[in-house]
Amino acid sequence: MANKSKKKQKEAKVERRQKAEKGKRPESNTSVSASVHSSPSIALQLGKDCNYERELRRLQVELVKLQEWIRSEGMRVVVLFEGRDAAGKGGAIKRITESLNPRVCRVVALATPTEREKAQWYFQRYVAHLPAAGEMVLFDRSWYNRAGVERVMGFCSERQYQEFMQSCPEFERMLLRSGIVLLKYWFSVSDAEQERRFQDRMDKPTKRWKISPMDLESRKHWADYSRAKDEMFAITDTKQSPWFVVNAENKECARLNVIRHLLSMIPYRDLTPEPLKLPALGKSKYVRPPIQEQNFIPEVYKWRHEPKASS
Repeated sequence: MANKSKKKQKEAKVERRQKAEKGKRPESNTSVSASVHSSPSIALQLGKDCNYERELRRLQVELVKLQEWIRSEGMRVVVLFEGRDAAGKGGAIKRITESLNPRVCRVVALATPTEREKAQWYFQRYVAHLPAAGEMVLFDRSWYNRAGVERVMGFCSERQYQEFMQSCPEFERMLLRSGIVLLKYWFSVSDAEQERRFQDRMDKPTKRWKISPMDLESRKHWADYSRAKDEMFAITDTKQSPWFVVNAENKECARLNVIRHLLSMIPYRDLTPEPLKLPALGKSKYVRPPIQEQNFIPEVYKWRHEPKASS
């Protein structure tokens, strides 16, 4: 019995060592990242189970891998960000794009349509911003303006609204048939949290620009916006192009959740190249003109051991 017990303990120890070694092995550059394509059995609490900044950096590395896969495979990806005012759409977009190549991943945030654009086919000004091969486009608000703010604030007629609701699902099916990957996110926030964020924006000079007269007016139409969103979901939340709702009560959790979900929706492989070797600096006998002849900006701020400029 004692020998059997020792044998089992030895086998268990070997198994633990193998698992530990497996966890240390570098991920193959041809394997799909499993860490974002599987969900944990329980929710992770920020500050307890994981650190926000560390997890964000990890997910941003995965976003770079996704970017390279999109570019390599010639994929066309469209991601829509919709939701209440101050729900955190812009903050999530910023965290997605800050480590990516703007030539591959770009943001589209259209202003109020011009008179000429108002006379066009409604979807026309959005079509102009759709991605080419190897690009991902993030729409900070999209063609769903017609079902939201335009509907509630009376910027479109009843006929225009009904035409949109009838055309939108077919328009999105057309995008999907053309090979575009379309993801739609709705950021959901409570009225109390929205009010807190509005107040924060009004109190801070660096955020005050985020509040428009339309944002303040929307507070009076909270129930109308809720009704408009529910009617929009009833028709446009289709099997082919579903809406994904993001609980945005906490900005940090919302950012991590939406990035992780985005990564999980597009299978990709790690195309990280082999480590590069920096070549030696090529110097010639060229004699440069005196550096004093160049117009330097005033050095109001200066580092203690700053090297001299030579470029």
